[in-house]
Amino acid sequence: MNRAASQGPGRRGELALLAKAGFQELSRAREELHELSEQLSETSEASLRDGLSLAADPDQALSLLLRLSATGEAALDDLDSFAWQRLCKLVGASPALGEFLTRHPDLIPKLTGRDGRLPSSDEARIEMLAAVTSGSETLAGEEGWNALRVKYRELLAGIALYDLTFDGTHPEIPDARSVLEAVAAALSSIADGALEAALAVARATLEVGGSTPPIDRERIDDVRFTIIAMGKCGAEELNVVSDVDVMFIAEGDERIATLLARETMRAIQDPAHELPLWQVDPNLRPEGRHGSLVRSLSSMLNYYERWAKTWEFQALIKARAAAGDLDLGNEFVDAVQPLVWASSNREDFVGSVQRMRERVTEHIDRVELDLQIKLGPGGLRDIEFSVQLLQLVHGQRDERLQLRGTLPALRALVEDGYVARADGERLSEHYQTLRVLEHRLQLKDLRRTALMPGDGDALRVLARASGLASTGGELQTLWDRTRREVRSLHLKIFYAPLLSAVAALPDEDFVLGSDEAKARLASIGFGDPNGAMRHLAALTGGSTRRARILRNLTPVLLQWLGEGTDPDYGLLSFRKVSEANQESSWYLKLLRDGAMAAERLTSILSNSRFAADLLESFPEGVAWLERDDQLVPPTADALLAEMRSLVSRRTTLKSAAERLRRVHRREILRLAMGRVVGVIDDEQVSSGLDSAHTALLDALLKSIRANSEAEIGEPAPAIALIGMGRFGGGELGFASDIDLVAVSREQLASGGSVSRAVKIITELRNLVEDPRFPVDLDFDLRPEGKSGPIVRSLESYRAYYERWSVTWEAQALLRARHVAGDIKLGSKFMSMADPIRYPETFTDEQLREVRRIKARVEAERLPHGADPKMHLKLGPGGISDVEWLVQLIQLKHGARHPELRTVSTLGALDAAVGLELLSSDDAACLRDAWEYASSVRSAMRLWSGRASDTLPRNWRDLLGIAGVLGTSRERTSEIVEQWFGLSRRARIVFEREFFGYTDEERFL
Repeated sequence: MNRAASQGPGRRGELALLAKAGFQELSRAREELHELSEQLSETSEASLRDGLSLAADPDQALSLLLRLSATGEAALDDLDSFAWQRLCKLVGASPALGEFLTRHPDLIPKLTGRDGRLPSSDEARIEMLAAVTSGSETLAGEEGWNALRVKYRELLAGIALYDLTFDGTHPEIPDARSVLEAVAAALSSIADGALEAALAVARATLEVGGSTPPIDRERIDDVRFTIIAMGKCGAEELNVVSDVDVMFIAEGDERIATLLARETMRAIQDPAHELPLWQVDPNLRPEGRHGSLVRSLSSMLNYYERWAKTWEFQALIKARAAAGDLDLGNEFVDAVQPLVWASSNREDFVGSVQRMRERVTEHIDRVELDLQIKLGPGGLRDIEFSVQLLQLVHGQRDERLQLRGTLPALRALVEDGYVARADGERLSEHYQTLRVLEHRLQLKDLRRTALMPGDGDALRVLARASGLASTGGELQTLWDRTRREVRSLHLKIFYAPLLSAVAALPDEDFVLGSDEAKARLASIGFGDPNGAMRHLAALTGGSTRRARILRNLTPVLLQWLGEGTDPDYGLLSFRKVSEANQESSWYLKLLRDGAMAAERLTSILSNSRFAADLLESFPEGVAWLERDDQLVPPTADALLAEMRSLVSRRTTLKSAAERLRRVHRREILRLAMGRVVGVIDDEQVSSGLDSAHTALLDALLKSIRANSEAEIGEPAPAIALIGMGRFGGGELGFASDIDLVAVSREQLASGGSVSRAVKIITELRNLVEDPRFPVDLDFDLRPEGKSGPIVRSLESYRAYYERWSVTWEAQALLRARHVAGDIKLGSKFMSMADPIRYPETFTDEQLREVRRIKARVEAERLPHGADPKMHLKLGPGGISDVEWLVQLIQLKHGARHPELRTVSTLGALDAAVGLELLSSDDAACLRDAWEYASSVRSAMRLWSGRASDTLPRNWRDLLGIAGVLGTSRERTSEIVEQWFGLSRRARIVFEREFFGYTDEERFL
């Protein structure tokens, strides 16, 4: 390069140019640059500065090059601008390689003039062996060591120069992440070459003798000796500087084999004139540092078959024959691979891997925890452990996952659907980012390190070296974001319950359509294996990503379905739900990655026909299964506001009704799912059902009235709906009726108004009917029952109750509550009802009537042929006994004791105890029987989809009830036995307190 003829800029301008080039010590840099320019007489300061501006640390690079030039070597004189820039990049990013070049300046022209190729594995091996060969002889001892290390560092410098070319400084030049895999593979290749050359030197050293007497060459050659690379070297993803994990296997003289291993290690890591390369670490061998350094092939295989721990199989994922007798090495690798991929069948396999990762983090110095690129939370180990755990869990059944490298394995996991595409892409990018940072940190001093710098100047240099950020601050932001996202993805993948479930599956292959698969389906509970096969074929057929994901999920989903009461119906429902959600991108991701969604879904589908049928009509409800709070019903006010808002936005009555029914069905489904998976209890179910029903009735009634007013052009009659029975009491279960009476305003009781009111209620009954979910409004508790008008005015109700009502109708009003429609009208109705249901006097005649009616109910209303003891509602000690006794207490004492004026059976029962009208022990007996009967009735509806008041004796139905209630399936008879015990005790209390029987009278 010719010196520029023009005068340079002034001092201030010179310093500005130096600052722009990245120098920090400007005055010193100005002096050293001038001195270097003087020594390189053919090169201008501007050209030197331009080259140094490409260095990560221009100040240090300038000092190194000045030192190199001062030695009098001519290595820098003939460099053109391209070579000069490459040299500046190299020594600016790696002062340690700069020091190496000061010892070997003759390598500079060769390195800086290279074409930027990476050495292949064969090329690296050939060059390394050639370096330790003189003529036909292999160099021995330190002479061989030094020659090996010089050649290795020459090749390392070439790889570093190639890597540094990708600095992202121009749009057409990608950053170093794009070549990470190629660079890591090249680093592994030269490590293989170094091991091969070290082994050659070891043989020559043993032959000539040194620390041991000379050994005949034939005896040495008779030993078959191989080096197995493990860890990053085995995976061909080695760092710039890293321990190289190895195992030594040999056949032949054990003593010579051990000496070969020791000399091989010494050639690379013992002190000599040329500095050591890296540590050769053989501690991943069987029994670690306490085990034999070298083992025979049979000894190795025997150990792994009988004694190896889980972590040792994880380490073997990356095992590769790297040097020496490659045939022997490959024989070992091929033999242990089946053991590696079967290791996930071990008990608590997933848990042991998870705990091992946690122990790694626990042993990090707290000062370094947030700086650790490799071991800390959000570091490389999080990604590597996540990938390896997924490989080991699924790799036994999917050979495409049996890969050594982290990035290839991650791509395979994404391609086959085990990891979401977006998650996989982010992990890959973050892995490459962290590795590039790690490489640049190690390249600087050729020292094994994975700690992010803590000071701003070091961050600035690392940012310039990596090309991933312009400033230290930008790099810190990148590091924080990367670490945070890696940790989040690691926790999501590494601790997914699906992993443990898959790992616990039997290890036989599941080939769709095979006899073995049918037998497997039958063994886990499927009654129709052929039908199950048809559903599976429909779900998993084809080569789409969706089909691949479902194929991956199928074994564990079948296992979970098999744990339910009706696996066949569960699989059919799963197919329907999956087909309904096939356009929803979140669905399969949720099943695969959700914390518990897949297991919950299979439990619901195989244990509850009621919930399964509803889910088919609202398949997006699967999304609730990931979070408990999504399975908890909304508040009554929130649901009512939602439904009223829907009514206000709908233009037609029909469309409003359809939307309201859908929201109502949605909430019933939420309650059913929440109950089956155990997130909510029966009390929350009652509250949720009450909210859903009242919101539906109120919003639908409002919509019907608005439509009536629009059609006729005058105000519609005000109507209030009064809940009765369990609906009025707010104690609904899934098997409960919706009992109502309807009341209109008294001033609208003309013929036309009554006709319009009847029409509104009739419309309400029609529109509330859901083709997908039956909703039946029962108005039979109105005055005169089915024979009476369906709607009455408030005055008509008042007149009826004052003149004609009988005791049972007053009793029915005990559970009356305004639930929907006109609030003032409902309040007036309740005020009218209070004197009737809480009479000032309750005569003996009225008492006898209540008892007579109860006896008639027991005699006449029990279904023909039913076993009274099995009837949860009307049988002895059943729901009816408890409610009639509580209502009798309310009729007798409610006028004097406001505490008893509640529509709740259990609330009134508690009040009776407080007033000492019942003992606490008697109340407990009644409560236990009532709650158990109510819970079992709901469970029967959830299990079969049908309402029933009779406790089944059928084993399968009892199993279904147990599945919903979450009780042991192995002791289903206890459901009946428990009911017999509870009902018997409740009946004793009932007969004594209701009929006044003494113990002697009960047995007459």
